[in-house]
Amino acid sequence: MRRELLGGPVSYFAAAVVRGSDGWSAAELDLGGVADIDEVGELLREVDPDAELSLLFVESDDAYLAVLRLDEGEDLRIFGSDSVFAEESRLGALLLGDIKAPALEIDDVVEPATPEVSTSGTEENEQPAADPDADPIGDADLIADLGVSAHRLLALCAREGNLPADVTAEVCQLIGCGDVVEELREA
Repeated sequence: MRRELLGGPVSYFAAAVVRGSDGWSAAELDLGGVADIDEVGELLREVDPDAELSLLFVESDDAYLAVLRLDEGEDLRIFGSDSVFAEESRLGALLLGDIKAPALEIDDVVEPATPEVSTSGTEENEQPAADPDADPIGDADLIADLGVSAHRLLALCAREGNLPADVTAEVCQLIGCGDVVEELREA
């Protein structure tokens, strides 16, 4: 379900994914009434106060992705796919406005697609080119210990044509919670 924020036409989907003693579970969060990033952290903690790991994937306007992480309810870590999100929307400013340090440069981690010559003699690119305008910010290493390195996360976010939902789906599959997020999205 996509939600609209009060005070603006931003549509978003916020999926909280928590890993507890019984495995992964997911819940959709309503961020419409939150005033600051601390309240977002509190909402994430409330999904399962005993969770060893809590993640929040926020997709906005089919253009931006923010990922938040809490370990045992402490130390909120944040990554944003593009700094423009903080400039263009209230939700982006709320989630990413306090981030000072940029993530790694996309150009440093995304290798340009090398054309392959097909049997017909024409060049084909297997991977779409990276979005040259993306400016990721925050902690790109926040899910590296789960098997998604900063390089991989940045490459997923930078791949031209990839929507935030595509990135969320692929990341969740890689870390083992893809099914619960897909069920949540379809509910």
